[in-house]
Amino acid sequence: MLPLLIAFFVTALLYASVGFGGGSTYNALLALSGVDYRILPMIALACNIGVAAGSTIRFARAGVTPWRQAGVLTAIAAPAALLGGLTPISETAFLTMLGAALLLTAATMLVPVRDTEGQSQNRGAWAWLFAAPLGYLAGLVGIGGGIFLAPLLHLLKWNSARAIAATASLFILVNSLFGLAGQILKGGEGRFVAALDVGLPLLVAVAIGGQIGSLLALKYLPQRWIRWGTAALTAWVGARLLFGL
Repeated sequence: MLPLLIAFFVTALLYASVGFGGGSTYNALLALSGVDYRILPMIALACNIGVAAGSTIRFARAGVTPWRQAGVLTAIAAPAALLGGLTPISETAFLTMLGAALLLTAATMLVPVRDTEGQSQNRGAWAWLFAAPLGYLAGLVGIGGGIFLAPLLHLLKWNSARAIAATASLFILVNSLFGLAGQILKGGEGRFVAALDVGLPLLVAVAIGGQIGSLLALKYLPQRWIRWGTAALTAWVGARLLFGL
């Protein structure tokens, strides 16, 4: 259990430092550890909540969250996340989708982040079209979806970098809450108890790692270094899951 606790701690530290939850990597680490795939999304989504809640609160206190725009995207995604959580999925399909999501996640980490402060914003008014599919994927395989939403919003020059990070954090938090509700309803009491047995120590690890990651990002480490390190970790875990490397 100790290696898994350390891995979750490091994952939360890295992802929180760039404004994300880390759900896809939590899932993969659990899968590689031989945990029943049917309880993986519950644990990963709960860990997402633990990391994203802190980030969302910090962004809100800083006054950078564009509540109206972020609220629209999140409100569209949340019911889809609940539906995704309720959807049955085979182990092969789950692991394949998870591995692909991890490799795509690593690629999104390498997308340059450019602030658009002072430039024309809200060009991506149709970004809401992607909210429901990302919400559904979040509930189905236990990710927040924000890690895919953020690069899209950057490419569309939707808002400033800080506003996009705040939006992604809120998106992850709400999707994870709704996706977890769907997973619990689908799995029943037995799987929920099994998820609690495995997940509680991991929740403590990600809570601590997430706080340290936020501190490092704010005061010490360059964002570019953190993003590269996170991309490398995610790509390695995804390749192991898909190809057995």
